[in-house]
Amino acid sequence: MGKTNYRERITRDPGICGGEPVIKGTRVTLRTILASLSDGDSVEAILKAFPTVTEEDVRAVVAFAAESAREDLPAPRPVGL
Repeated sequence: MGKTNYRERITRDPGICGGEPVIKGTRVTLRTILASLSDGDSVEAILKAFPTVTEEDVRAVVAFAAESAREDLPAPRPVGL
């Protein structure tokens, strides 16, 4: 399984949804997709609710969130300090 390149599927534009990150070619925000996943919605349910979104787009949203979390988390402290 290859690494998902979210940069190909996600964009920010001040003129679209106030500059929030969205799936390219849509007005569907990453926040919306992540909230749906957090609420327990299946990928299939998300695709049905947002027909312009693909399964690859959903994977890109998760990859973006994972990368963002890695960047925001503090470095672990060495054991014994």
